[in-house]
Amino acid sequence: VNMAAQKQKEKEPVNIVHQNAIFRETIHKEQRHQKLYTSYGVNPYKKMYVLAGKPNSQHDSADGVEDEEFLKTHKRAQETPQKKYEFPQTEAQEYGWDTSPLVDPLRHDPRLNHPRQHSEITKYMDAYWRQKEQENLQQ
Repeated sequence: VNMAAQKQKEKEPVNIVHQNAIFRETIHKEQRHQKLYTSYGVNPYKKMYVLAGKPNSQHDSADGVEDEEFLKTHKRAQETPQKKYEFPQTEAQEYGWDTSPLVDPLRHDPRLNHPRQHSEITKYMDAYWRQKEQENLQQ
């Protein structure tokens, strides 16, 4: 136990050159992955509230130049995911991604079209239900 205590007391002195080299390497790694953004814009996903200017002010009524980049970004933010992306971006988007029918609906194809069939009993029941609805409305 005495030897362990002596080793802790006899630590090497701090080498300032090594400490400075470690600090410089850390700063270099941080700067390599850091990006400085200097161009700012309006977030197209946030709801904007536009307020009307003063009616007699020249500054508010002056026509300005439209920002094409902002208009393009805003329009893209309003599009549906199918128009924005070629493939679904999340697992939840996979459900309902392809909404087009697999087979074209043809009215004359008997395999896909089952029109309502009328017989004597169906005509009788239709008349019965219509009469029952009229009675319920009168009450």
